[in-house]
Amino acid sequence: MARRRLGWNLWAAAPAALLMLAPVQVQAQAADPELAAAIADTSMDRELRAFYAARGFRPVWLASGASLAAAERLIEIFEQAELDGLDSGDYRPRRLRDAIEDAREGDAEDAAKAEALISRSYVEYVRDLHGRVRSPMAATDPDFRPEPPSARDILQQMAAAPSLAAFVDGNGWMHPFYAGLRRALIDAPAGSEQARLLRLNLDRARGLPGNGRHVVVDTAGGRLYMFAGGKVVDSMKVIAGRPATPTPMMTSVIRYATLNPYWNVPTDLTRSRLAPEVVEKGPVFLKAGGYDVLSDWSPDAAPTDAALVDWRAVASGARVVRVRQRPGLSNGMGRMKFMFPNGNDIYLHDTPEKGLFSNAGRYFSAGCIRLEDAPRLGRWLFGKPLKAASAKPEQRVELADPVPIYITYFTAFPTGKTVAMRADVYGRDGARQVGMR
Repeated sequence: MARRRLGWNLWAAAPAALLMLAPVQVQAQAADPELAAAIADTSMDRELRAFYAARGFRPVWLASGASLAAAERLIEIFEQAELDGLDSGDYRPRRLRDAIEDAREGDAEDAAKAEALISRSYVEYVRDLHGRVRSPMAATDPDFRPEPPSARDILQQMAAAPSLAAFVDGNGWMHPFYAGLRRALIDAPAGSEQARLLRLNLDRARGLPGNGRHVVVDTAGGRLYMFAGGKVVDSMKVIAGRPATPTPMMTSVIRYATLNPYWNVPTDLTRSRLAPEVVEKGPVFLKAGGYDVLSDWSPDAAPTDAALVDWRAVASGARVVRVRQRPGLSNGMGRMKFMFPNGNDIYLHDTPEKGLFSNAGRYFSAGCIRLEDAPRLGRWLFGKPLKAASAKPEQRVELADPVPIYITYFTAFPTGKTVAMRADVYGRDGARQVGMR
């Protein structure tokens, strides 16, 4: 089956209900004809002109009767762009302040120039946030690559916000996790360890999308979040990799589910857990647990006689064998797994070991992500319950609209008006891992 190529233009996937607000917003902010005419006559690039033409050259920032609070707050954000790993001078905050003063004291032409200047700086700033600073998450799906958002998408999302001031103050062009971390960094003592850790985690949050339906897995917090419409719609606990086998940070796309999956036992677990049991109890241990020894590592490998294997050699590490567990109630993959392209053989999966989710620190896997409630995630992804058609192993169910997944690691996490600091279990906070492209 041909794979559909996806871009990272999740801005275009903004919820329809939000974009439908745009005409209402235009009517509520109807500008006087003189200002609209002045904006139409103002020099601006093609993308900016197309946006304003589509709204009858009505202003956004300097709308008739509207407060300039949103524009002034945006300029403050530009002045603090170093927090984002950017150069504040690139967004001309001093020139914008002068333009606003001219607009207050001048005529429609001055107001039109200020309107265009603010929008241009805003577009440049948002594009730079999503394009100039490298994310620590590796992109592992060759058909899913970052695309800088278009000026049209950036401006339409802003103009459609029910409250422009709230949108700007909450950094609405970024992921919801970003704004809380940024606010905390503003208040952190300069040069402090707290500030350093907040910057690291802000870099991690910067790689998350501002819009669109997506999944975020935070391995440091042991939770999975389902996002739609710019907000969390559901979440659940997860179990991530052990410190010796950490779950990598990556971004990919969930493309299908596998029902009644086999579990290919990692070789280290075969050596450390299964082989000693077989040495003690004999091959009957494997039969009781639903395990097969396979001839090789190919897709067509056949079961072989476990009694012919030197299990003492396997336990010592002198020999490696492939062991696979058949589907069933005790299968390590549970009832289903969710697949996304990556070179580390990482995926989301169900688990029969539900008791482990009661632990505060949930780092028990070989790298894959175990789900507290895999069927619930399946219902959200597919819009219906996932049920196997039969007992047949490895039933693949394609996801009609693939969903991006972001696996990250927040040792500082926004919780309302505060930030929770977490243990660096994987040792990733020791040095800055990201930089400018």
